[in-house]
Amino acid sequence: MLREKLLYILVLVPVLALSLYLHLYRVEPFENFSLRFNDINFDLQSKNPSKDIVFVAVDERSVNEFGRWPFHRDDIAKGIDALREADVVLMDMIFSERTTKERDQALAESISNLNSSVCGFFLRDSSTQNISNEELDILADSSLDLLQSQIAQHKNPFFVHAPFAEINIAPIMEACSMSGSFSTLSESDHLLRSYPVAIYFDNLLYPSLAMQGLRLKFNKDITRVDERHIEIDDYLVEVNEKGFVRLNFYEGDLYNIVSFVDLAKKKIEANYFRDKIVILGITDVGSGDVVSTPMGQMPGPLLHYTFISNLLEGHLISEPKNITAYLIVFMVLLPLILVLLFKKALYRVLINITLYLFIYAYVRYLFVEEMIYIDLFYPLLSLVISFLTVEAMAFTLQEKRGRFMRGAFSSYLSADLLDKLIKNPDALALGGEAKELSILFSDIRGFTSISESMSPVSLITLLNRYFTPMTKAVLDNGGMLDKYIGDAVMAFYNAPVDVENHADAACFSALEMIEKLDLLNAELVQEGMNAIKIGIGINTAEVVVGNMGSDTRFNYTVIGDGVNLASRVEGLTKNYGVNILITEFTKDKLKTEFVCREIESVQVKGKDEAVLLYELMPNNQRSKEIKELYDEALEIYKRGDFKQAEVLFSVLVKEYDDAPSKYFLPLIKESRAWGVHKMTTK
Repeated sequence: MLREKLLYILVLVPVLALSLYLHLYRVEPFENFSLRFNDINFDLQSKNPSKDIVFVAVDERSVNEFGRWPFHRDDIAKGIDALREADVVLMDMIFSERTTKERDQALAESISNLNSSVCGFFLRDSSTQNISNEELDILADSSLDLLQSQIAQHKNPFFVHAPFAEINIAPIMEACSMSGSFSTLSESDHLLRSYPVAIYFDNLLYPSLAMQGLRLKFNKDITRVDERHIEIDDYLVEVNEKGFVRLNFYEGDLYNIVSFVDLAKKKIEANYFRDKIVILGITDVGSGDVVSTPMGQMPGPLLHYTFISNLLEGHLISEPKNITAYLIVFMVLLPLILVLLFKKALYRVLINITLYLFIYAYVRYLFVEEMIYIDLFYPLLSLVISFLTVEAMAFTLQEKRGRFMRGAFSSYLSADLLDKLIKNPDALALGGEAKELSILFSDIRGFTSISESMSPVSLITLLNRYFTPMTKAVLDNGGMLDKYIGDAVMAFYNAPVDVENHADAACFSALEMIEKLDLLNAELVQEGMNAIKIGIGINTAEVVVGNMGSDTRFNYTVIGDGVNLASRVEGLTKNYGVNILITEFTKDKLKTEFVCREIESVQVKGKDEAVLLYELMPNNQRSKEIKELYDEALEIYKRGDFKQAEVLFSVLVKEYDDAPSKYFLPLIKESRAWGVHKMTTK
């Protein structure tokens, strides 16, 4: 027993090392998954941004009034003149080129008449702007001497460096109280989640636009507390190793936004902005910057808004150091502890899931109530890896051949057929045999449009919910699940072991699939989702069945024209608007009295002989009534009495909304004789 414990520990050491490595070094694509996994935090909370902040947007209405951006600077000056009551005005825009002296001066004078203002400038990896020494000297007045000296002394945090800048012309910078950078960096998945306190340029540390605004508002400087915190006016701000703050986003419609045109046209009272922080930025498509965030796309200036509001409203996020690492260690050890305490795997699974879900719920609660952010993806990943490793070691290394086959085929065959297969394992030898089978294909209609309207996670969840009952219908009726092909299901009957009345079994499966689909659709509709429609095609034919592949890798499947025909028949269900179509070959093999009605003969592409198709209908009174009237109408149609046939098919459409009748009515009106439908596509 001691030896087994040591073996478990020995194997889990690299698991722990791997999990910590992935977390600490943010290895892709795992870091990407982690970021998205934890973004649910913002969907769970309902916090409101500060009302002491106003975003003045140069939006589409403003462009319609003043023309494309950039506006004439005297027009911009008119809007800025209306902000004289504001406490601080932040300008998320750059005036990097000179216009006329009069217009530049008009804008500069308007800015200088504000109580306090911050001009924005852009730090970047490349730039074509030639910055003069005079402009650099003006810009340098806005740098953080105190914080820079503290950082130089303690070497932490390591603020980001930018090699180039795009700045305002000298008259504009001189008119502003300060200048602040509005640059930021996205995460590995190209979403913005953090906001910089400051960024280095030309060996000087420049605060962000929002931090400069707060310096002016509080008339206080920014100081370093320790490697993870800076402070301004008793507000403690937690930063990461690069000097960025994790943003706590709000719903987009909660931000206080007004249009620049209303400002310039004096439709807003000046006292509306009294004592407020005003952010002036651009949102018009093609001129403004739109950024991607966990809350979707939003105007870039709202990043400044979000950070300032986080600070003023006490919504700043805290990230306890090393908590995630401790959780990883616990999650790696948990499966080991449970495997030593409980013999039944089911108990271990339930306890692992329950404990993680409890921790998950508590951590999400901490974020919603206390703004404490803890990464839960890497603990989950470590739990999964550890659980799989421990459970794999818990089983006997030497398994009997029958146990192997049971594990390999349990998802494809029902239990009783699997027992028969285990007694005759030679059926799985490499190679194939010719055998009469009934082949079933089913497919979701309009799957492409469904997939395009859903996220990948939601789509996979939906497919799993769909495949589970469909697969059960196949297995419960003695079928062999061949494969899932995207949203399609392929199954066959009478292999690898014999199934008596395999054509009947395939038809029973198809009817049961429709019944189970109706139950699933009822749930989906109740959940506000669209119902799923499927088509099922069945054909009975002699095909080749067996293990096909190489000696080391093979798949038990079927091939032949009969398989292709079943697939084509499934596709034709859309033409006739029915759920299930079977070929004449399947109908001839049926031993059970099913409700079937004749549709028409079809000549599939690449084949000379036509195949007569039948709709397999539910065994109920309504189907029998439809079939009785339909058979009469079809017989009349075959005789060429188009007028009487049209009357009867019209009754079927009116009384029962019958899809095949809808199919035949246009043909009858054209006096087209009943015959063979030639398929021109696969």
